[in-house]
Amino acid sequence: QVQLVESGGGLVQPGGSLRLSCAASGSISSMVVMGWYRQAPGKQRELVAAISSTGNTNYADPVKGRFTISRDNAKNTVYLQMNSLKPEDTGVYYCNLKLFSARVDNFWGQGTQVTVSS
Repeated sequence: QVQLVESGGGLVQPGGSLRLSCAASGSISSMVVMGWYRQAPGKQRELVAAISSTGNTNYADPVKGRFTISRDNAKNTVYLQMNSLKPEDTGVYYCNLKLFSARVDNFWGQGTQVTVSS
């Protein structure tokens, strides 16, 4: 029943910035982890950043120091601020939510395209 809707993707020049948003709706426990994954053409989907309901974060090495993940629990929304963008950041960015109960359930957004090009 959980649904995720991403927004904020687009075309940006190298060195530019974008801010992605993901709004979650439905029956959501407080014990959740939300994050962003990306997939470039011909490549496997990979984790970009994740954040727990208590604010703990982790980042993939290529984006450390450039990207910042944040959340607003009251709005069930997660953000990804992307600065100093590089062409290799290009791909489809997917919002992910992990719901912890007796097991872990995964939910995915439709994805939003990010293109970094001059």
